[in-house]
Amino acid sequence: MYHDLIISGSGGQGALFAGQLLAYAAMDAGFQVTWMPSYGPEMRGGTAHCTVIVSDAPIGAPLVRNPQTVIALNRPSLDKYEPLVATGGLLIYNSSLAGREPTRPNITLVGVPGNDLAREIGDERVLNMAMLGAFLRLQPILPLEEICRALERHMAKRRELLALNIAALQRGFEVYPEKIAG
Repeated sequence: MYHDLIISGSGGQGALFAGQLLAYAAMDAGFQVTWMPSYGPEMRGGTAHCTVIVSDAPIGAPLVRNPQTVIALNRPSLDKYEPLVATGGLLIYNSSLAGREPTRPNITLVGVPGNDLAREIGDERVLNMAMLGAFLRLQPILPLEEICRALERHMAKRRELLALNIAALQRGFEVYPEKIAG
């Protein structure tokens, strides 16, 4: 198994946290993992993205030019990464903030109303977890339970947000009834 993805948004949307959580969960499950964060100098409100690779074999390099999956949390991320998704890949975009429909005919396009789902849970700060939950439903590279366990094990600093994050993961996971064929 090999899967690479980019999670991108603006600073404060939790793109880096979502990628780090996925990396921790995959590592705990015994996979080889890379997590490479990148953010603009503005931090909150600036650009932020990370590349995550999960594999059952050693990973040769942490760089990904044409990711299999992109999770775009905002319009600038959608605009930047839509052309870069590998042919046959998956673009999951936050339809609450996209402001447009993506148009690539040779990839799978899935709009997830991330901000709306997070509001349903009670806090827009968990947008990233709702989007990660939808990703795990569509591309089940790990069981949702592994991600929830990783939250409990590795993200102890914000214990007060644990239940909220888990609820958002589950809500995002429930939005789509099955994985993407293939």
